[in-house]
Amino acid sequence: MGIKRGTSLAAVAVAVVLTATACGGTDKAADAVKPAGAAAEAPAADPYAQDAGASAAADAPAGAKPAGQLVASTTDRLGPVLTDSAGFTLYRFDKDTAKPPTSNCDGDCAKAWPVVPAGDVTAPAGTDPALLGEVVRKDGTKQLTVAGWPAYRFAKDAKAGDLNGQGVGGTWFALAPDGKKAAQPAAGAAPEAAAPAPATGKLSVAKDPKLGEHIVDANGMTVYRFKPDTAWPMVSKCVGDCLAKWPVVPPTERAADKGIVEKNYTVLDRPDGKKQQSVNCWPVYTFAGDKKPGDTNGQGVGGTWYAVSPAGDMITK
Repeated sequence: MGIKRGTSLAAVAVAVVLTATACGGTDKAADAVKPAGAAAEAPAADPYAQDAGASAAADAPAGAKPAGQLVASTTDRLGPVLTDSAGFTLYRFDKDTAKPPTSNCDGDCAKAWPVVPAGDVTAPAGTDPALLGEVVRKDGTKQLTVAGWPAYRFAKDAKAGDLNGQGVGGTWFALAPDGKKAAQPAAGAAPEAAAPAPATGKLSVAKDPKLGEHIVDANGMTVYRFKPDTAWPMVSKCVGDCLAKWPVVPPTERAADKGIVEKNYTVLDRPDGKKQQSVNCWPVYTFAGDKKPGDTNGQGVGGTWYAVSPAGDMITK
């Protein structure tokens, strides 16, 4: 159910920058490791590789943007809320039903509340993937559901972290990570909102027959670096639609394996409101095209995305 996206972000000028004095290394072209017998590096293509591994999705609503890696974001106002990979809040509608899943927002309603398509979605860290599902809408397209509730964005949310749709009409509410309504409980009342998201765990080292030792996240998913990024200043050049394919690795505890370098094991505060883990000052990501632990489908994509060695270097071919 992936969505083919032809949009190129090569002209995007916004950079994600952290001016932390700890990250004072230089951006070296030689910062890469090559497995024995590796072939020459593939020529660079579209640096954001939006089309990598994707196919056209006729079952997605026209113009709908995939949610990518969902995130359980903690807010002062509502506690944990569910956001898409770009940080935009996801909502549910009281006039819908979860059992069975049914969407009752069509026509002009769907213009104000764009549906979230069912394709290219990954559950937040620590959340049961079985909570995610899909519902077939009246027009035949497929919409993401969370614990049975159809998911939407709000057209008046202009930037990541906005909660302008909360409480609209007394029927629209931000989604908690468990599919319930995100809301601070009244004094003495039991909360309906989900409990705070659990810790994201630790990075560790896995072994692959072709790549050798490489870093994986707490769920065993391969961790990648983006070649155009820099370590000093720490800059992530994967922004906007790029993040739907390459979700950031959220802040983690110290690495589980001693082989992972912990010098400059810092967190990048991104302008989109996300916090991103870095290894030796290099921002790290996962790949939406990896569906299970051990997958390395992001390796070499576009000649710019590579798995990460325990030392924080790119493992190139």
